[in-house]
Amino acid sequence: MNLHEYQAKELMKRHGVRIPPGEPATNLDEAKAAIAKLFDAGNARVVVKSQIHAGGRGKGTFKDGFKGGVHLADSVEDATAKAEAMLGNVLVTKQTGESGKQVSRLLITSAENIKSEFYVAVLLDRALGKPIVMASAEGGVDIEEVADKTPEKIIKEVIDPALGLQPHQGRKIAIALGLRGRLIGQTASLLRALYKTWHECDGTMLEINPLALIVNEDGTEAVVALDAKMSIDDNALFRHPDIVAMRDLSEENPLEVEAAGHDLNYIKLDGNIACLVNGAGLAMATMDAIKHYGGDPANFLDVGGGATKEQVKAAFEIIVGDPNVQAILVNIFGGIMNCNTIAEGIVAAVKETHLTLPLVVRLEGNNVDAGRATLAASGLTLITADSLSEAAEKAVAAVK
Repeated sequence: MNLHEYQAKELMKRHGVRIPPGEPATNLDEAKAAIAKLFDAGNARVVVKSQIHAGGRGKGTFKDGFKGGVHLADSVEDATAKAEAMLGNVLVTKQTGESGKQVSRLLITSAENIKSEFYVAVLLDRALGKPIVMASAEGGVDIEEVADKTPEKIIKEVIDPALGLQPHQGRKIAIALGLRGRLIGQTASLLRALYKTWHECDGTMLEINPLALIVNEDGTEAVVALDAKMSIDDNALFRHPDIVAMRDLSEENPLEVEAAGHDLNYIKLDGNIACLVNGAGLAMATMDAIKHYGGDPANFLDVGGGATKEQVKAAFEIIVGDPNVQAILVNIFGGIMNCNTIAEGIVAAVKETHLTLPLVVRLEGNNVDAGRATLAASGLTLITADSLSEAAEKAVAAVK
């Protein structure tokens, strides 16, 4: 589950991370109130930031030609005009694709006096099976570019999950970033608070880009998290009803949202051959087979080992809801799953959706004879296969 920047900052603030003052806004009146509040508090400038689940907002372009999803403003009038230009408009970035995302929320924050910028992230290193803190003095730019061109500028600190981020590790990172004096201890404390946020909220990733060294009004320096990107482990959401309440369904693929409502594991892809499979491993193998024979899978869809007839019907409805689909491949290996249950679901779904797309079906395992008999007696036009390779090859051929 992905969070908006303002939501991630709210969680960070709860755990002791310093962030700039600011408020979210879902309409122009709320934006005006937030803008006025910041200027009344004595801020000389504010930042108006589009809130979408995609990176590259500052370099993005709106569909009407307005440049940038993040803007500085020196007055109430300037900030209000920029907020009005963004709200309801569609922002296209390198991560949204050409369709872009509609901006329904803004974050209005104070503009800090930035001296230097850094990159920091907390995430799970799956190869090590441990959390790591990743940092770089090259903040405010794409970390992928830094990793590609100057990987030596990226610092990685492995964290013992039983102990958490230790003070000496935080100081080590701060020194590596070039910070000195009291800023070392301040940064170490902020990093521990970031790690605490990630750990206690069951995050999969918490990225701060930039983490900034700013100059306060009194001339002192401080380290502040100016931006935030955070993802939460879906499997841990039952522990966090407050975070579940933050979920923005408008930012998610509607087909994936519908599938989740039926307890189906569905991820939309860019291809044209839809897959309906039981078991994640078999689903991955099915997609590999499609690619092997020159095709492109349109989705990952795992109906699980105990799918009902109703779930199979729902799965078909979701599949045909994707306009890119030109053929469907059903690959079922019945262990716990009853092949006849799948067959009954297929028959009902094809009749209800009036399916005209090529449908390739491969059934094997538990009660397979009954399943095949059900399909044979249905009168449906099907392409049958006895193996995964044969099914994939026939699905690709059907599309071509």
